[in-house]
Amino acid sequence: MNKHILPFLGFLFFVSCSKDIKLKISPSESDLQFQSLSRSWDEGIPLGNAVIGALVWQKDSMLRLSLDRTDLWDLRSIDSLSGPNYKYDWVRSQVEKSDYLPVQKKFDWPYDQSAAPSKIPGAALEFPITSFGEPMAVRLYLKNALCEVKWKNGTQLQTFVHATKPVGWFLFENLSDGAMARLIPQLVSPRYSGSEGSASDPVTGQDLQRLGYQQGTVTKENQTLVYHQKGHGDFYYDVVVSWQKQGDKLYGSWSITSDRKKGEAIEEVNKAMHRGIRADYTEHQGFWNAYWNQSSVHIPDPILQRQYDNEMYKFGSATRENSYPISLQSVWTADNGKLPPWKGDYHHDLNTQLSYWPAYTGNQLTQGLGYLNTLWNQQESYKRYTSQFFEKEGIAVPGVCTLTGEPMAGWIQYSLSPTVGAWLAQHFYLHYKYSADRQFLKEKAYPFIKNVAVFLEQITVVKEGQRTLDISSSPEIFDNSLKAWFRTITNYDLSLITFAFKAASELASDLNLPREAAHWKQIEEELPSFDVDADGALTFAKGFPYEQSHRHFSHAMAIHPLGLINWSDGESSQKIIKATLDKMEKVGPDWWCGYSYSWFGNMKARMRDGEGAAEYLRTFATCFCLPNTFHVNGDQTKSGKSNFQYRPFTLEGNFAFAAGIQEMLLQSHDGVVRLFPAIPASWENVSFTNLRAIGAFVVSAELKEGRLIKATVHAEKGGMLRIQLPGSEEVKIFEMKENQTVDCI
Repeated sequence: MNKHILPFLGFLFFVSCSKDIKLKISPSESDLQFQSLSRSWDEGIPLGNAVIGALVWQKDSMLRLSLDRTDLWDLRSIDSLSGPNYKYDWVRSQVEKSDYLPVQKKFDWPYDQSAAPSKIPGAALEFPITSFGEPMAVRLYLKNALCEVKWKNGTQLQTFVHATKPVGWFLFENLSDGAMARLIPQLVSPRYSGSEGSASDPVTGQDLQRLGYQQGTVTKENQTLVYHQKGHGDFYYDVVVSWQKQGDKLYGSWSITSDRKKGEAIEEVNKAMHRGIRADYTEHQGFWNAYWNQSSVHIPDPILQRQYDNEMYKFGSATRENSYPISLQSVWTADNGKLPPWKGDYHHDLNTQLSYWPAYTGNQLTQGLGYLNTLWNQQESYKRYTSQFFEKEGIAVPGVCTLTGEPMAGWIQYSLSPTVGAWLAQHFYLHYKYSADRQFLKEKAYPFIKNVAVFLEQITVVKEGQRTLDISSSPEIFDNSLKAWFRTITNYDLSLITFAFKAASELASDLNLPREAAHWKQIEEELPSFDVDADGALTFAKGFPYEQSHRHFSHAMAIHPLGLINWSDGESSQKIIKATLDKMEKVGPDWWCGYSYSWFGNMKARMRDGEGAAEYLRTFATCFCLPNTFHVNGDQTKSGKSNFQYRPFTLEGNFAFAAGIQEMLLQSHDGVVRLFPAIPASWENVSFTNLRAIGAFVVSAELKEGRLIKATVHAEKGGMLRIQLPGSEEVKIFEMKENQTVDCI
C-alpha cells in the first residue's frame, strides 16, 4: 500500500485550501441539536451517501467516527441451503405429517447459530479531545448534511461525508498549539481476532471474533494511516485517512474501499486531498440542494415536522440511483464489537419494502432506483433459487438475503416464502405508475412482474374451483412453529398473489398485449375473496381472526400498501377497512414495534382519519426513536406503547413514518389526486411543494387559516388529471399536455 503514498506527499502542500476554509452552513428548525456528544454508537450523528457512512459520537475520551461501507459483507455460503432436502416440496411434506423439527434444524438453526453470512463493520476514526474541555453544542445541519461540534474552549469540528464520492472530510479549527500537537488521528480496527466470542442471538448480535478473521494491520507513513483487513475467502477491504495541519486548523479525508468495487482507498483520499475540502464541499452541497428542492412539506406539528425532515435526510443519506438497497441499518453498522442486529441483512418480509415507501409521493424516484436496479440485476440469482428450492420457473425472491441476493434462511415461512417477489414487484409497479415512464414499463416493470406472476401461477394450485396454496403463512404470526404454516391461504399470501396477477394484467394492457392481459386477469379471477370475521374485519386466514396483538400487519396488506381495498370504493370497502383497524386498536399494541405505529399511521391516513394518523405517527417519533431519530423497535419510554422495550436499530420504521406524513397530505393510489385527504382539523396552516402523484403529476398546495389558497399541478407526461380539492366531493378533470402546469383552484 505504501507505494501509493509516496507520490502523494509531493503535492500534498499544494492542495486547494486557503487560510479561510470554514464551511458555510444553513440552519433549519429541524436540525438535530445537543449540548454534548452521544456516548453510544446508535445515538451518534448519522452521515452517509449510500456507499459509505459515519456516526459521530464520543467513546471514553475520544471523539469517534464509526466508519462503514455498504458492501462490507461476509458472503460465505450456508451449507444447509443445498442438498436433497433443500426443496419446498420436502418442507411441505414435513408440514403435512406434522414433523417440523427437521425443517427448523436445517433452515432456522443455522441462521441463529452461524456468524455468517453477515454485514460487517468498517473501522473507527478517533481523535483525542480531552484538552478541549466539555462540548457546548453538537448540531446536524440537515440542509448541508454536515455535523458540527463546538467546545467551550473555542475549538470547532465540521465533518461530512461527500454526497457523491466515497470520501469523508473533517475540519478542526481554533486549535491551541498544545491541542494541535496532541490531535493525531487514530484508525481503530474492529476486533476480529482473539478468543471466539459468544454465539449470542441475531437480535443482540454475535461477537465479531466468531467470524474467524486474522486481525488486520494499520500502517502509518507521515500523515497517512492505512488499515488493511482480509475477510472470508479472497475478500478484503481498506480504510485510509490522511490529514494536514494549517495554522490553527487540522483537516483531512478518509475513505473505505473493498475488492468488490474498483478503486483503492488511498487513491480516493489522494484525489480528495488534491481537490481540497472547499471544492468537495461545494460539490456535496450541489447534490443536497438539488435533493431538498425535489419536495418539501410544512406542517404545524413541530414533532412530526422535525421527524419528517430527519427521515428524508436519512433517506438521502442511504440510497442512490446505483447503490445497493437500504439494508436493516444501511451505512450505519453497529460499532460495539458485535455483528449488527439481524446481521444487517436484507429482510424482504417488510423491511426493504417500507424503506422505499417515501420515494414515490416524496418525488425521489431517482433515489429509489437503487432498490429496483439491484433487484433487476440480481434476477439470475433469484431464478437459480426459484429453480433449486421451488423447482419452478419465473422469479421468487428470498425473504432474507445477502448483499448479492443469495438466501440466508432463518424462519422459512417468511425467509423462503413464495410470495415475497410479489411485494417487491409492487415497487416496479409504483415506479412506473408515478413516473409514467413507458420505457421503464416495457424494459423492466412488466418483465419483472410477469416473471413473478409466472412463478405464482405455477406454485399455486386449483382446488374446488379456486386457486390457492397448499401451505401458506402470514409474517410473523406464530413465529417459526409448525402452526405458522396455515392449511388454507392467508390473507397475506392472497393479497400479494392477487396484486401480482392484477398488476401483470394491467401492465400487459398498457403495452397492448391483450392475450397476456386476458390470461393474467383470468388467473386472478380464480382466486378466492379475502376472508373476514363476523365483524367484517380481515383475518389472518379462515378460522384465524385477529385476536392477538402482533407487530406485522400482514393480514391487512390488501388495505395498505397494496390498495386492493380502498376507502373510495364505497361502503362495503369502508366497512372492511374500519372493522379491520378498529379490531387492531381494540386488541391493542402490546406486541407492536415502532414500524407498526408508522404503518398504522399510513393505514389511518388511507381511511381519511387525520387525527388518528397524526396520533400514531407522533407515538412513533416520541416513543420508538432515539434522540438522533433512529428507530429502535421497542418502546423507549416504557409508557405502555409496547411490551417490546429493547433497542435494536433498524430503518424501515423511519421511512414508513415519512410516507405516512405524505399520505396525510396527498393521495393518488385510486386514480384521483386528493389534496390534504387526512389532516387533523387543527392543521389550518399546512403546505407542500412538489409532491408526486400517480401519472407523473407534480403537485404543490397550501392551506392558510383552513382555506385552500394554492393548488398547482405540473404534468410531466401529460394526460387526464382527476383531482379533488379539500372540503369538496367534486372531482375536477383536466386534460393536460406534456409539461403543462395548471392552477386547480
